Amino acid sequence: MTFKLVKARRVRALPGYRLDLTFSDGSSGIADISEFVLSGGEVVQPLVDEAYFARVFLEMGVPTWPNGCDIDPTNARMKLEAAGLLKEQGAAA
Repeated sequence: MTFKLVKARRVRALPGYRLDLTFSDGSSGIADISEFVLSGGEVVQPLVDEAYFARVFLEMGVPTWPNGCDIDPTNARMKLEAAGLLKEQGAAA
């Protein structure tokens, strides 16, 4: 597995604490971050409310929520790649 430093170019919240992500290298995938959201930490607690979770936006290429909680796009990409869930740029849908 190769390590690519990437930013998110697009993010869309999906039900079940999943994010539809497109990265700066053109790859994309749907990341299930439910374990992170349900971890019980103070910063992630607001994300349990799916309406709040849906308020995700990009700040300098990083998926972020209004309370400042964010996820590392490079780590998200690496996890998708390791799980075989990453769609490479130009790959057939």
